[in-house]
Amino acid sequence: MSTATAKDQQTADAFASSWNNLPQGSVYTADQFEEWFLPVTKKNVEGKSVLELGCGNGSLLTHMASWSPASIEGVDLGESVLSCKKNMEQTGYKNFKITQHDLTTFAGPGYDLVYCIGVLHHLKNPKDGFDSVLKNTKPGGRFHCWVYAKEGNAVIIYIVDPIRKLVSKLPWWFTKYCVATPLVVPYFIYAKIISQSSIFKKLPLYEYSCWISKRGFSFFRHVAFDQLVTPQTAYIPKQTIEEWFNTTAGIDKSSTYVIFRNGNSWKFGGKKTA
Repeated sequence: MSTATAKDQQTADAFASSWNNLPQGSVYTADQFEEWFLPVTKKNVEGKSVLELGCGNGSLLTHMASWSPASIEGVDLGESVLSCKKNMEQTGYKNFKITQHDLTTFAGPGYDLVYCIGVLHHLKNPKDGFDSVLKNTKPGGRFHCWVYAKEGNAVIIYIVDPIRKLVSKLPWWFTKYCVATPLVVPYFIYAKIISQSSIFKKLPLYEYSCWISKRGFSFFRHVAFDQLVTPQTAYIPKQTIEEWFNTTAGIDKSSTYVIFRNGNSWKFGGKKTA
């Protein structure tokens, strides 16, 4: 079990406030899930053991269950494990386990696929989280991560992040309904407009806006609230990810990839040496 002394406990508690106050089920569509994981696909998961570090309310795990893995385990430091268990039970998938633990110190038996989506950049030391991803991957197994990029996020870093540093200290309900809701309205309109034509492709967050514009206002607000509620966020440059690959033992360097996603984030992963 997690303890109150865990260094990322405050962040875990903040996200639990977000995840445990959402409607039942996943906040992501199946298409979003599949795109997040490419180049990992269903055929890489079928019959394999899977671990998610930082599982939140199970919004990714519930989709992962549809890929027919042999087993699934989700780990999270916060009380979001409560809604995660409920959401996984609704899938009908039986061979799952949800563990409340600090993901940076979690040590499982080894898994064929370990992934960590949208979590490393919220840790006090993101490299500790990446090391745990590798530690829990079986020899020859796959790992896959996603983080906010420093590249392409100037608007967020210089406008939204200063607001986050203030409002993350406030009650979650105030941040969600009194800050995130009105703050996201102009971006909602902006994204809907610029996603209509490639003539806007040089405007800030164009690619990301095209991606998110397919969703309704409630999803926009969820994303904004997620960015504002956390006391800790880092924007990670590609150079840092490459340094992790080059300085971490046990990575099959021929298998690694770093993919720029939606113009403002990085997907990266590979295989552990056999």
